[in-house]
Amino acid sequence: MANHKSAEKRVRQNTKRNEINRSNRSKLRTQIKKLRTALGQNDKAASGELLNPTVSLIDKAVNKGIIHKNTAARYKSRLTKHVAEQA
Repeated sequence: MANHKSAEKRVRQNTKRNEINRSNRSKLRTQIKKLRTALGQNDKAASGELLNPTVSLIDKAVNKGIIHKNTAARYKSRLTKHVAEQA
């Protein structure tokens, strides 16, 4: 348990940041799942429409420190490749 005023504040900040990170990570995972579902159903129109917002969310996640930039590059590369194969 935090005993100092600054430590108590740090606990509050960490809790708040944890909620924000969890929310952003959840949005990212949901968007990737939507795109993968569209790819799995061979829905060319939906997968094409979902690609740009998904890539955008991936880039935002990198800027917010939720995922590593190389992980983001890998996600974007693979998803783009799968969408291109479908078209």
